[in-house]
Amino acid sequence: MELARLEAGQKAPEFTLPNQDGKDFSLSSFKGKKTIVYFYPAASTPGCTKEACDFEEHLGSLTSAGYSVVGISPDKISKIAKFHTDQSLHFDLLSDEELVVHKAYGAYGMKKLYGREYEGVLRSTFVLDEQGVLTHALYNVKATGHVEMLKKLLGL
Repeated sequence: MELARLEAGQKAPEFTLPNQDGKDFSLSSFKGKKTIVYFYPAASTPGCTKEACDFEEHLGSLTSAGYSVVGISPDKISKIAKFHTDQSLHFDLLSDEELVVHKAYGAYGMKKLYGREYEGVLRSTFVLDEQGVLTHALYNVKATGHVEMLKKLLGL
């Protein structure tokens, strides 16, 4: 099942999901701010830990450039809460167990691993302007070096 992919210039789909503390978090709460929304397959796995730690390491420079960061995975709240605490993250992680938001963003679909095809989360990153319009829609990004590449793309 291949979902439609979003493109720069489109309005980002609105969503409300629970964060690591179980509190509802809405994309609309970022209205007026530039936002980076990234989708990752599973908390506490090596690649996802590397990516989250990279965002955390560069959070100061991203924030000073006016960007907020939020990560979304299909993990249960309890798993992302532990991951958030274990990695000392200073940005919200959201739980999308039903994959509704993943699918709305086209961040779920066919993947290949060692020649085997299966459906799963496509590691993806979306950059939104202050009006919630996508300036970048990046699919199948690599966990390692992703934040550096993103900063170059954003001119930071």
